[in-house]
Amino acid sequence: MPMVRFSASAAALAVALATAPACAQVQWRLPSAYPADNFHSENLAAFAKDVGEVTGGKLAIKVYPNASLFPAPAIKSAVRIGQAQAGEILISLHDNEDPMFGVDVVPFLAASYGEARKLWAASRPAIERKFAAQGLMVLFAVPWPPQGIYAKKEINTIADMRGLSWRVYNAGTERIAQIVGAYPVTIQAADLQQALATGLINALMTSVATGYDSKAWETMTYFYDTQAWLPKNVTLMNKAAFDRLDKPTQDALLKVAAAAETRGWWMSQDKHKWYGEQLAAHGLKVLSPSEDLKTGLQQIGERLTAEWLTKAGADGQAVIDAYKRLGT
Repeated sequence: MPMVRFSASAAALAVALATAPACAQVQWRLPSAYPADNFHSENLAAFAKDVGEVTGGKLAIKVYPNASLFPAPAIKSAVRIGQAQAGEILISLHDNEDPMFGVDVVPFLAASYGEARKLWAASRPAIERKFAAQGLMVLFAVPWPPQGIYAKKEINTIADMRGLSWRVYNAGTERIAQIVGAYPVTIQAADLQQALATGLINALMTSVATGYDSKAWETMTYFYDTQAWLPKNVTLMNKAAFDRLDKPTQDALLKVAAAAETRGWWMSQDKHKWYGEQLAAHGLKVLSPSEDLKTGLQQIGERLTAEWLTKAGADGQAVIDAYKRLGT
C-alpha cells in the first residue's frame, strides 16, 4: 500500500512537471499590415523566433502579417487596449494624432539612411514619451527605403502633378497632394495592389519595396527616385503586458528587440538596391528626377518643415535642434 501511495504521488508530480511549461508560457499576438515576404515581416518573424529561443519558450509571439488580424489604422489602438500585446505600425499613419509621429515624413529633412538614423536618435525620446502616455512602449523601429514617385505619365515639374489621382497614406502625403493640386485618395498598403489594378489612382509616392510588393509595374510606367524621406515602422508593446513579464523575460525581450532594430536597418538598406533593380527588370522606367522637379520638391519640403514646426511647437524644435547637433 505505501508503494501504491508513492507511485500515485510520483505520477501526480510527473504530470505537474510536464504541464508546468505549458501553463507558464505567455503568448502574445503581434499584428502587422505588410505581406509575409516583405522584409519588415521577415524581421518580425525572426524577432519572434529569437524571443522564443532566448526565453526558453516562456514568451511566445505569433506574428499576423498582411493586416490579417487588424487593419493598419487599428493596430495601435488594439495594442493600447490589450487586444494584441504588441504590434507593428507605420508611425506616420498617426501624425494627425500628434505631429511628432510625422517627423520622419517631412520631405528632405532626412533623405538618406545616415540622416534617418540620426533623426531617429534625436526624436526617439520624445516619441517614446508620447507613446508612454498611451500605455505603450517602443520595442524597435525600422525604416522603409527612400520614397519616390510612381506615375503613369512623365513628371518633369511640380506642375505635371496637378490633377493626378494621388494615393495618400498619412497627413504628410495628403498635404503634398494639396500643394501640387492632385486629388488625394487614402489607400493603405494592404489595399494598394487592388487600387492600382482598378485604376483608382494614377500616381503615388512610396518606396521601391512597396512598389515591388504591389507590382506597380503592372499599371505604372515611371518611377522617379526622389529619395524624399524614409518613413519608419515602429514595433510597440502594451506596457501592462510587459510589466506582467518577469524581469529575466523583460531583459531578454529588450535585448532581442535591440538586435531586431539593427538587423531591420541592415535589411532595409541591403534590399533597397535589389528592389530598384526588380522594378526596372519588370519594365518600369526608373529615373532620377529632373532638376526642376527636384527643386520643386525641395521647396515643398522647406514649406512642410516650417508647417511641421508650427504644429509640433517647442517639442518639435527641440528634436530638430538635436538632429542638427548630430550633424545632418
